[in-house]
Amino acid sequence: MLQNIKKQYCIAIIWYILSLIISNGNDIIQKGLGNNLHSIQLTFLRFVFGTLTLLPLMLLKYKEKSFYTPRPAIHIIRGALLFGGIGLWCYGLKIVDLTIATTINFTIPIFILILATFFLNENIGWARWIATVVGFLGIMIVLKPMSSGFDPSTLLLLLSAVMFAMLDVTNKKYVIKESLLAMLFYTALVTMLFGLVPSIYLWQTPTLQQYGLLMLLGIGANLILYCLLKAFKSADASAMAPFRYVELFLAALSGYYLFEEIPKSSTWIGAIIIIPSTLFIVCYDAKYSNMKK
Repeated sequence: MLQNIKKQYCIAIIWYILSLIISNGNDIIQKGLGNNLHSIQLTFLRFVFGTLTLLPLMLLKYKEKSFYTPRPAIHIIRGALLFGGIGLWCYGLKIVDLTIATTINFTIPIFILILATFFLNENIGWARWIATVVGFLGIMIVLKPMSSGFDPSTLLLLLSAVMFAMLDVTNKKYVIKESLLAMLFYTALVTMLFGLVPSIYLWQTPTLQQYGLLMLLGIGANLILYCLLKAFKSADASAMAPFRYVELFLAALSGYYLFEEIPKSSTWIGAIIIIPSTLFIVCYDAKYSNMKK
């Protein structure tokens, strides 16, 4: 029995690490394409290919049943948040190092905690509030808002993290009882539609190579969620939380070798503060959820 549990845990780790590798690959593609394509057009085309790669699966596996959705309004809200979050993330990758962007992305659990207080009426204990304050201290160290070289545009990455947190809170508040494939498809479809009009206005015709990378981006986006679901099938999300921060080292390596980025000491110091704070919040939430069951 114990050996089987260890095996399942190892399988979950493999799937989870694979999702981080694909995520890092997507960030590399987005950062590279962001130098030539507007972030809105990049987000739009990412979800165009994400939708197109899911459509055959829906038609072949579930046919007409897979298109049923009981709450279309929730998909619109989720699509709007995802479009805003990904669009700001793509823009942020263009102006900052991969390590800075990745470190700021680790703050999502902090914003989920704050939003849950107002929208889910969750009781937040003093321990989690302390972890939140410490986490924001880490953010200040990474961004250095009082320094002369501070770029206000980097705050858009924080806004991106807030929108991703809002997306998670929305998912938690409105559980959609339908097939996973339908959720993936409608999320990609609605997000694509939000970017259609502004992309027409900002359109720059991609090269054949760029179209190939955009297709990989769309496929990668779907694969990330697939790998995460496979991981969470074998182990709890909280058990995978410590491995989440492997992405920082992947970002540092890819940023150095592909974009000649050398992480600043302030980024590492901020990460050392942010990582334990968010890890505590995730583990505390998991323990609190188990106590309520």
